[in-house]
Amino acid sequence: MNAPAKVVNLLQAYRIVVYRRALHPELFKVRNRITIAHADYEFEGWVMPGSHVMRFQHGASSVSELLTEQESGLPERGVAAAFPCAGERDHEQDFGGKLKYVTTVQTETLSENLYLATYRELYEFAREVDAAAHTWTDSDGGRCLSFLDVQRYRKEIHAQAYHLIASGGLVVRSQSIFEHA
Repeated sequence: MNAPAKVVNLLQAYRIVVYRRALHPELFKVRNRITIAHADYEFEGWVMPGSHVMRFQHGASSVSELLTEQESGLPERGVAAAFPCAGERDHEQDFGGKLKYVTTVQTETLSENLYLATYRELYEFAREVDAAAHTWTDSDGGRCLSFLDVQRYRKEIHAQAYHLIASGGLVVRSQSIFEHA
């Protein structure tokens, strides 16, 4: 069974863009956020419908991750890497020995029944862990969910992001680690 063209196009549009700088919230439709101020670093995560931005800063060094399906109008200054999310991807990058960034992203399309079960399970998980979450209804009337689950450690942040798009049963998962020296 072939995926409908709309789903294939959406899946192919998703990508991660890594920046060597902070991004500004006015560029995005932020629906929820999480901030962590630790002795040695700051972390901020923004949740938007079907996308997110995460920023990790230690001193004057900063790295930001943008996961989006948006194809145009994105900041170009400070791009360190960009890659598609389709399938499974891994990326690791060192920022001058001061910051390290590692991510894994996976995408899949689920049948309607499996999507609904996954939605319910992840919705409950997001509530249990008090994740920064946003729910909405897509143009086809399906329930969608985006959320960030973040764990703080002494020198690093571990962040898991989930984006469930009902139209086509699309699920995008990423796991990122931001670490300072």
